[in-house]
Amino acid sequence: MYKDSINQNDMIEQIRVKRELMINCANTLGYTSEETIKYSQELDELINDYHRVMGQASRPNEEVKIAFKQMIMIWPKVLV
Repeated sequence: MYKDSINQNDMIEQIRVKRELMINCANTLGYTSEETIKYSQELDELINDYHRVMGQASRPNEEVKIAFKQMIMIWPKVLV
């Protein structure tokens, strides 16, 4: 999905934007709606791509770790 020419900040911004879309969709349509699930899967893909590309870097970016932790905190609410 990503080419080597895309820089780390661009990837982080795409993750941030997709995360916001997913959260807004979940709040509007519900956590199990098709659209929310689609955004969640796309977000997973972006995060996986980021980790693949940045795997060559010496230290991981803290913003992605924080975004991932916040995303995890949202999904358990589906079970409540």
